[in-house]
Amino acid sequence: MEVTNRVEPGTNVVIVKNLYVSIDPYQVNRMKSFSSSQSATKNAVGVNPGEGIDAHGVGKVVASGNTEFEKGDLIVGLISWGDYTVVKPGVLLRKFDPLGLPLSYQVGILGFSGLTAYAGLFDICKPKKGEKVFVSAASGSVGNLVGQYAKLFGCYVVGSAGNNEKVALLKEKLGFDDAFNYKEETDLKATLKRYFPDGIDIYFDNVGAEMLDAAVANMKAFGRVAACGVISEYTDVRKRAAPNMLDVVYKRIKIEGFLVVDYMNVYQDFLRTTCDHLRNGEIQALEDISNGVESIPSAFAGLFCGDNIGKKIVQIAQE
Repeated sequence: MEVTNRVEPGTNVVIVKNLYVSIDPYQVNRMKSFSSSQSATKNAVGVNPGEGIDAHGVGKVVASGNTEFEKGDLIVGLISWGDYTVVKPGVLLRKFDPLGLPLSYQVGILGFSGLTAYAGLFDICKPKKGEKVFVSAASGSVGNLVGQYAKLFGCYVVGSAGNNEKVALLKEKLGFDDAFNYKEETDLKATLKRYFPDGIDIYFDNVGAEMLDAAVANMKAFGRVAACGVISEYTDVRKRAAPNMLDVVYKRIKIEGFLVVDYMNVYQDFLRTTCDHLRNGEIQALEDISNGVESIPSAFAGLFCGDNIGKKIVQIAQE
C-alpha cells in the first residue's frame, strides 16, 4: 500500500502505520457467506471477498487531518490486517499511554481479550470466594485470564486444553488448581465429575457443544454459565450444544451470552486492576506473537487447530 505522509486538514482522516493486530476466531463468522452473528451486531458484519478485514490493533499515526491526533501518536482501535490503515471519521480509535508496559498488551491482556475475561467472570458470573470454577479453552486468549482472575479472587479453578503442554502450563505457570487434556477423555461428563465431585459453581464457556452439555450436567444449583465463545461450531455446524434443560430449570442455572462491547463501562476498573496485578507479578500475560503481515493467514488458520498458546497477535512492524 502506497501511503502519503500528508492529508488535508479538516478531513478528519487519520493514516496509521499498523504495529500489532489481533487475530480472533470470531472473524471466521464474518467471512462466511452467512452466519446469524452477522445480523446480530454491527461488530460482526460480514466481510465480502476483496474487502479489507478490520480488527483490534495498535498503530502509530503517520499523518492526520483530525485535530485529536498528531503524527507520532500511539493509537489503539479498529485497524486493518495490513501494513497501514486509513481511518475515517466514526471508526473506534483512541490515543493511549503504554504505562511502561509492552505495546502488544493493548491488543491482548489490556485490550478486548482481557476485558472479556474480566467482565464475563465478575459481571456475568459474580463469583464468591471459594467457589468452583471451570474454564474451557483455558490456554486461549480469554480463558487463561479468566482462570488467573478467578484464582486471585479466591476460587478453585480447573481448566481444559487440547494438549499436555498446555495442561502443564495452566498448572505450573498460571496457577490453576488442576487441568486436563480434553482430547484424552472419552466421557466429558464423567471427567468433570472427577474434577468437581461436589459440582461446578461457574462455567466460563469458550467452546460450546459437548463441553457445555457436560458442564451443565455437573453444575450446582444456582450455577452460572458465561457463554463467551462457541469455537467448536465455527467450523463444524454439526456440533451444537444440547444441555439437559431439566437440569437448567430445576438447578436454576443461569446461561448468559455476552459481547465485550456491552461492558465498556467497567473498562477503567478492569484496566486499573489488571495493571496492578501485572506490576505486582500476580498475573501473567500469555502471548503468541507471529511476525510480518504475510504471517496473518497462517496465524488465523492456526486458531482452529489449537496452535496458539495465549493471545494470538501478529506484529506488523516495529514502532
